[in-house]
Order: sequence, then C-alpha cells, then structure tokens
Amino acid sequence: MRKAKPKKRVVLPDPVFGDQKVSKFVNHLMYDGKKNISYEIFYKALDVVKAKMSNEEKSSLEIWKTALDNITPLVEVKSRRIGGATFQVPTEIRPDRKESISMKNMIAFARKRSGKTMSDKLAAEIMDAFNNQGGAYKRKEDMHRMAEANRAFAHFRF
Repeated sequence: MRKAKPKKRVVLPDPVFGDQKVSKFVNHLMYDGKKNISYEIFYKALDVVKAKMSNEEKSSLEIWKTALDNITPLVEVKSRRIGGATFQVPTEIRPDRKESISMKNMIAFARKRSGKTMSDKLAAEIMDAFNNQGGAYKRKEDMHRMAEANRAFAHFRF
C-alpha cells in the first residue's frame, strides 16, 4: 500500500448516557443528517422498553446492549472465486464490523415492522432481540447456519 491508512474518526459520546455505542447507533439510524430526530426516536424507544419491561432488573440501556449482543454475528460467508467455481467461504468478522452489522440489522428489521411510530417499532425489535427472537436474531442465526454449512471451504480463507 502506497498511502497511509486513514485514521479512525472518534465518535463523540451521546448527551444523555455518555456512551459511544449509542452515538454510533443513532448515526446508523439517521436519515438526511437529522441527528436530533434520530436521538428522539432512540430515547423514546428506550422509554417504551423501560415501560414494557419494568419487571426486568436491568435498565433500558442495558437491555438494549444485551439485545445488540444477542444479534451480533460471529462468522459470515464471503464469496471467493477459485478456478472457475465460486465458494462461500466462512470467515470471522472484525469486532468493529460485528458491531456495525448488528446495529444495521436491528434498524433494518425495525423499519420493516408494522407499527405506528419508528420508536415503537425500534422498541419492539429491541425487546425481541433481548428475548432471542425477531428478524435481526433470525438473520444472525441464518448467517451462522450458512457458515456451518460451508465449513468444508474454510481452508480457502484469505
């Protein structure tokens, strides 16, 4: 490589919880640079989670973090062309990519849900992910199943 690697940008922590992970999630949630609206959506979703899961001893932020951990994939398959044939090669995922994939999956499946507001849909997806169900959790299971099925091609890893 001729050029130096670009430096990673530091994401500032969010104003309410002081957590970088929340800021990253809100950045993924944001449309058209409307960060205030995405913060509102996220905080309302956490309020809904707190109201509906009041019997849990965890705070709503801890429930959200656990939900993210539950839908974080460990392996993925990448297409690799070898001698005219294309193989699905299972590879481990870098930690920052794991986090990004889980956040994007949660937001994508929350958007697909039926519901009134985005904060309601996001809250429902968070609660489902916390209970190991829902679309994002199913996506993670599918990724793991694909990797397991193609384990024979793991030696083609690059």
